[in-house]
Order: sequence, then C-alpha cells, then structure tokens
Amino acid sequence: MSAQATDRTRTESQSRRASERLAALQREADTLAGQQRSLLTELRKLEVERDLRAGQLEQLENDAGTVTRDLANTANQIDALEGETSAAQPALESRIVELYKLGGAGYLRLLLNVSDIREFGRAYRMVAALAATDRQRVSRQQQSLQSLRNAQVALRQKQAELARLRQGAQTARAAAERAAAARTQLITQIDQRRDLTAELAGELQAAQVKLQQTLAAINAGVPRASVDGSALPIRPFRGSLPWPVAGQTLTRFGGRGARGSMTPGDSGVQFAAAQGSPVRAVHDGTIAFSGPFTGYGNLVIVDHGAQTFSLYGQLGEIQVERGVAVERGQTIGGVGNVLAGIPGFYFEMRIDGKPVDPLEWLTRRP
Repeated sequence: MSAQATDRTRTESQSRRASERLAALQREADTLAGQQRSLLTELRKLEVERDLRAGQLEQLENDAGTVTRDLANTANQIDALEGETSAAQPALESRIVELYKLGGAGYLRLLLNVSDIREFGRAYRMVAALAATDRQRVSRQQQSLQSLRNAQVALRQKQAELARLRQGAQTARAAAERAAAARTQLITQIDQRRDLTAELAGELQAAQVKLQQTLAAINAGVPRASVDGSALPIRPFRGSLPWPVAGQTLTRFGGRGARGSMTPGDSGVQFAAAQGSPVRAVHDGTIAFSGPFTGYGNLVIVDHGAQTFSLYGQLGEIQVERGVAVERGQTIGGVGNVLAGIPGFYFEMRIDGKPVDPLEWLTRRP
C-alpha cells in the first residue's frame, strides 16, 4: 500500500472514531441533562419539604411554649387554692368540732335560747346557712382542685406529645436538609461534567475539522510532508480507551507491586497476562522511546501530543521503533515478566506530563 493510501486510511479511521466519540459525548450530555432536570425537580420538592418541616417545627415550639406557660399558671392556681384551703382549715375544723359537740340537741338548745319568735327564725336560718356554706365551700374547693389537677395532667400529656412531635419534626427537617444538600452537590458535579463534556466535544470537533482538511489534502495529492497530520486528541476519549492487553489487573495505581514490590515509579499499574501476548497502543501517537530502560525493562513510550504519553514497560519484546507513528490497537510489543517474575507488563499514563490512574482512562470491563 502506498504512503498516500496509508495516510488516507489512517485519517479516515481517526475521523470515524472522532465522529463516534462525538456521538457518545452527545449521548452523555443528554443523559446528564436529563439527570440534572430530575435532580432539580427532586431538589425543589425537598426544599418545599424542608420549609414545611421548619414551619411545623416553629409552630410546635410556639405550642410548647404556650403549654409550658399554661402549666406554670395551673401550678400557681393549685398552690394558691391549696394555700387558701390550708389557711381556712383551722377555723373550719374548729367550727365542725363545735357543731359536732352540739349535735342535733345543741342546735335545738341554740334555738330555744332565742326569746323572740322572729329571732328564733333568724337564728335557725343562720345556723342552717352556716352549715350549708361550710359544705359548699369544701365541695367547691375540692372540685376546683380536682379540675386543676386534671388540667395539669392533660397539659403534661400534651407537653410530652409536643416534645415527641418536635423531635420528629427536627429529624425530618434534618433529613430533608441533608437530602437537599446531597442533591445540590450532585447537581454541581453534573454541571462540572457537562462543562467538561462540552469542552471535550469542542476539542474533538476542532480535531475533526483538521482531519477533514488533512483528508482533503491527501485526496488532492498534496505531498505527505505538507499535510498537517495532527493527532486525534486523547482527552475526549477518557473512559473509552481500549485495554492494552487481554489480561487482569495485578496492581493498582499508587499501590505496591506484585508480592509487595514497588512498581516502577509507583505511578502506573501492572497487568497479568500470558507470556508473549500482544501489547497494543491505547491511542494514536508517535513512538517517543523504544528500548531498555532502568527499572522498566524493555520500555515503549507513545507520545499522544499535548504532553500526553502512555508507557509500556517490562515487555518481553519490542516491535516498534522510535519516531514511527502508531494507531490505536496496533501491537507495539509482547508481554514479558513484571518485577516479581510473574508474566505481565507495566502500564502508565501521563496527562500534562503528570501520572494519572490508567484505569480511569480505559473502558470499563463488565
């Protein structure tokens, strides 16, 4: 295949992948927008619930204050009535004793000592009224005390019920506030993700325009050296890059290597795979380094542009040379042994020149 045909095929493949990723980003943006609308609806409901609970709590606190004041007033009335009863008790007891001593005959003697018939009637009425007044006074006091005590019991029950309702309202309001705060945080995160998705889509669109211009130049027969062969940016493909090998994760980013040994630089991951299995580039780029490197064994570094690199270390063999262009999925070497002698290889990614967790950039496995 001629160089021109190779360039055309590579450019068409990149353009196709850019279109597919743009469509995926658009779907993600639509999903995020739907999630945000749903969260905003939930947030409004939670805010209404929170405000209702706050109003309910305020009313319950007002009611509790009223009940507390009523209890205090009732207790004061009971104390006052019991005080009056205690103060009147000696005189009442003395009168009862004297009347008891007189008995029915005593009343009769009192009446017989009256000389005038009118005085007799007046004295009789006075004695009868005195006895009735004593009975009524005692009865009224007892009824008043019982009524106040019943009211006191009812108020205490209401106070306990209000305390229970206040606790429930406080718990419900706190739950609504926590839920609203959580929804607000999620909405903020979705906003950030939507902004990032829009930014990545913009990068891809710009790259696609360049790819179309490159393809048009190739079709027009422009010499290869004159064609702007800008690589497809890698950032928009975060979370969708293919795995470099058909294997399992042996160590995690920032963790210790197999059997406790440290990974090279402790900035990547190790994959376990069958010896000699093909190791493939995760994205288009140019080979920046190819050969043995202390601590990494046989190492290949792919430059993806914009200070972005992928590193493939401890390879059993290397199948690419420095300076050549590679495509996503192209074999660059074979699996060797990791530091502990286990069949596998080391993988690292650097974005803006800094190591990142490679698993966050690769497609999630089911």
